[in-house]
This record gives sequence, structure tokens and C-alpha cells, in this order.
Amino acid sequence: MSRVVVIGAGVGGLATAARLAALGHQVTVCERGSEVGGKLGLVSHDVPGLGTFRFDTGPSLVTMPQVFRDLFDATGGWPTDLSLTPLEPLARYRFADGTFFDASSDLDEHCARLDAALGEGSGADWRGFTARAQRVWQASRGPFLESPLDGPRTIAKLASRRPRDITAIAPGRSLRSLGRRHLRDPRLRTYLDRYATYTGSDPRRAPAALAAVPYVEQAYGGWYVPGGLHRLGEAIRDRAVECGAALRLETEVVSIEITGGRASGVVLADGERLPADVVVANADAAAVYGTATTPGLVNVPTATRRLARATPSLSGFVLLLAVEGRTPALAHHNVLFPRDYDDEFDAVFGDPARPVPDPTLYVSAPDDPAVRPDGCEAWFVLVNAPRHGVGRGAVDWRAPGVTETYSARLLDLLAERDLPVRDRVRWSQVISPADLEQRTGAVGGAIYGTSSNGASAAFLRPANRSPLPGLFLVGGSSHPGGGLPLVTLSAQIVAGLVGPA
Repeated sequence: MSRVVVIGAGVGGLATAARLAALGHQVTVCERGSEVGGKLGLVSHDVPGLGTFRFDTGPSLVTMPQVFRDLFDATGGWPTDLSLTPLEPLARYRFADGTFFDASSDLDEHCARLDAALGEGSGADWRGFTARAQRVWQASRGPFLESPLDGPRTIAKLASRRPRDITAIAPGRSLRSLGRRHLRDPRLRTYLDRYATYTGSDPRRAPAALAAVPYVEQAYGGWYVPGGLHRLGEAIRDRAVECGAALRLETEVVSIEITGGRASGVVLADGERLPADVVVANADAAAVYGTATTPGLVNVPTATRRLARATPSLSGFVLLLAVEGRTPALAHHNVLFPRDYDDEFDAVFGDPARPVPDPTLYVSAPDDPAVRPDGCEAWFVLVNAPRHGVGRGAVDWRAPGVTETYSARLLDLLAERDLPVRDRVRWSQVISPADLEQRTGAVGGAIYGTSSNGASAAFLRPANRSPLPGLFLVGGSSHPGGGLPLVTLSAQIVAGLVGPA
């Protein structure tokens, strides 16, 4: 039996703790905050005269539900008090010219809706693209998403053993160029471009391999957890504890100790030392290894240099709105595109970067009585934003007046795109990239750590097995990437690397 310390109680850390505890290891999870879930956060607010509004502040849907089935099956079975509800439509997409369509996980229905909204032939184009995306998924799933990576050598080995898979993944092509090859309607290309942002990336530079993202959403559907997605994090927490893991909240790790050339424990903010045979960091890789301006939890120069060459992911600017009254024709998920999508990425990744003047607006408003008072709505409004800080792709979100001016701008844009809400807002809260950094520990509030900008960047994220023996990384900033399913797969990979007790 090994002593394992997990740094951080996000979904990746909790899933790793559950798996390793179930394998017989002695596991302690240290979380600096008072709640678990990491980016899978929750904000509750009581509005006098109306009631309590609850907002998920991270992911708003679950894809690849089989990943969570595998996790719970490996640790004792599906929790009796946790359920998943399929979403239909997956989302409502509105374009700058006023056209819109409802995305479906049923491919035939999805294509029929595209033909009706965008014109005959759009559905056939999307069907052809989906066939191509399926090849990407089948080629990348095993070697890239469910297995540990070994940097560029992984791609080289695959090229020598399975050249057809490399052809399918098309590492030298961008997602944008793949869309142009298969999709004739510019609105359909915009819809595809949106999926690059699921990894915090620019579709003009993100690899074509990200075509797997829309394929997975369509093939496996989108799912909601009644009561809010934070309940998924709570269920994984409960399972980890049931399996024997110890959870220590408000316990900050300030450094990782090294003895004999391997990780040997952690040091807490109060000076306490926790010895360990294995340390698993569920934290931003930049916070673990450090950056050019900020030291990390441990000094691993090779990892720090590799991170310095990567482009940090975009961040997000969030409005939480407690809305009185009901909004006709409002879906669970709503995406409102701007006229110039490229300007959004120029602003986010620019030098200097700037708040996007005319961004894509994402509105999540679950029709769930558990998260909203009767006759009201709890809106989560998100736009892509530069990370907090200085330098290329960064904005000082703490500068006077920046967040106030920008939040007012977003309310104006909602009205311009046929969702006027300002007069019905009874309470609101802003979560800027600077707030995300403070809440989650993500450096600059970069949601996914590093972006997938670059021909093979999606496959070259920080590895789960670090260069320092005994230290492993799990979570959205490490392999295989961000998003609930991939974070949970990273926990599966780490548990496999550590092995049974």
C-alpha cells in the first residue's frame, strides 16, 4: 500500500482519489478551499421575495457519460441519488443574420434542422463532415485520449505503426481548414469553429483533430444532472470518501518535497509535512511547475521550459443573473454568434489583447426547479475572454472600471440579439478571469491551462507522468485535456500508471 497525497479536489483529483483508494492505497486529498469540485463550482443567492437561485459556475452539460459509468463501476457502482437527463435540443444556435437552429444528438434530425434553417445541402455537408470526424475519433480515442502520452514520440510511434490513423487525424491541418473542406455555408463553419473554444483555442490554429469534439457530442449526447452539475463533483467526492480517502479542506499545499530524486511528500501552508510515496497534482500545470514570473510547487526545469513554449488557453468572463419572469423560446443552452467571429480570437489572443467588443454570447438557463424559484430563471452568461495578467493574450481585469464597463456591454448585446434581460435582473454577480484565477488556481484564469493552438498541440499537453518520479498530474491542464470527460479520463490514466497497492 502506497501513501498518496492528491493536491486539489477538482473532479480530476477526486476521481483519482476514488480509483486509488479503491485499489487499496492510503489516499489523502488536500484542498485549499472550503468546497470540492474545482471549476465545477456553485454559487447560491437568496433574492428577497423571490427565493434561492443556484448557478453552476463551470461545465453545464455532460458528454461521454460512459466515462463516469466506468469510474463509478470501478469504485462500487453508480450512486443511487445521481441521475443524468438527456438534453434536447443540445443547444440553440443563433447567427448574426438572425437565423437559428436547434442542435440534436440524432444525426438525421440534426441534418434536417440544418437544411430547414441554413438551406438545402447543409445537412448533407454536416453528415459528410461527421463521417470524417468519426474517423478522427476512432483514430485518436485509444492512443491519445485513453492512454498516457510521451510527447512528440507518441505521434512518431503511431505514424510508424498505424499510418492510416495519422492520416485521419491530419496533424498538419487546422480545424478551420477542415471545416472549409467539408462545409460550404459560412454559418455552418462558424458553428464548427465554436468547438475549438471547448479547449480554449483559436479554430484557425487548433488542430483538425478537434473534429472529434462535435462528433462525441452528437454520438453520445449531452446530459444534465438535475439539481446542477456540481452534484456530479459531490458524488465523486462521496465515492472517494466511501473508498477510504481522507479529505482535508482548507488545507493549502505550498510545495512538493523531493528526496532521493523523487517526490516524497508535500508541505502545507501551516508548515505541516505530509510524507507520500506518490503525489498527484490536480492543479494547473503552470502552478505546479512554475512560470517565467511565478515559482511553482516544485522545480522541474524541463517541464517549465516546455510550458513556456505553449500558448495559454483563453479564459472566460461570466455574468450570473437572477432573472424574474420566464423567457419565451429560451433553450437550456443558447449560443449567440457575432458578425465577425475572427475578431473575437484576434482580441483574445492578441498582443495587446482586449476584452472582445462583440463576442459570442453563451447563455445557460436550466429549466430545473431545483436551481430557480418558481416563475424565475437562473442565467449563466459566458463569453470568451483574454486571461488575466500582462503580455500577449492577457488583460488586467482588476484595472478600475474594466469589469463594470464590460458587464454593462454584455447586457446591451443580449438585448441586441433578442434576449433583453436587464429590466428583469434582480441580482447579478461578475466572475472575471482574475476571479477565476483566485477561485480555481488556474494561472491567469486560463480555463484549460494551455490551448491547442498549433498543429499538434492537442497531443503535447503536460504529461500525466511528470519528469519527476513519483509526481503525477491530473486535470484539465494536463493530458488529455479539459472538460469533464477528459478530466475523468486523465484520472483513469493516472490510476493505471500508479497501479494497485
